[in-house]
Amino acid sequence: MSTIKKTATKKIDPVVHFEMPAEDRKRMAKFYNQAFGWKMQMLGEDMGNYVLATTTAEVDKKGRPKKPGIINGGFYTKSVDKPAQYPSVVIAVDSIKRSMAKVTKAGGEVLGEPMEIPGFGMYVSFFDTEGNRVAIMEPVEEMKEKAKR
Repeated sequence: MSTIKKTATKKIDPVVHFEMPAEDRKRMAKFYNQAFGWKMQMLGEDMGNYVLATTTAEVDKKGRPKKPGIINGGFYTKSVDKPAQYPSVVIAVDSIKRSMAKVTKAGGEVLGEPMEIPGFGMYVSFFDTEGNRVAIMEPVEEMKEKAKR
C-alpha cells in the first residue's frame, strides 16, 4: 500500500455542497422530497433555474446546516452545451485563484473562469485526474468567518 505525500500545509479543504443535473426540476424535487424528505427551493431564471436542496431539518437563519458533516446541495438543469453533467461535490477553498493553480499543477483541468454565486462566493468546476467533474468555491467573507468559529 502506498502513502500519499504529505504537503507543507495542514489545512484540509472540506466538501461543503453537492450538485446533480436534472432534466425536469419539478419531477426531481418531488422525488427527493418524497423519498428522503428534502426541502427544495426553486430559484428563478436569474439564478439559472437552480434548485437548492436542504437535506437536514437543523439549519441556521440562512438555511445552512448546523450539524458538522452535513451538507446541502443543488440541482442544475441539464443542457447540451455543458460538459460532464454528473453528480459532483463542491469543495470550499480559501482562494479560488490559488486553488485553480493547485488543481492544474496536480494534473487536473479547470473548466473556464470562476463565476460569482451571489451570497455564497466564487465558483468554478474542474476535472480531476480521473475525469470526475468536481467544483471549488471560495465562500464570501461571512461564510469564512462562520467556519472559523
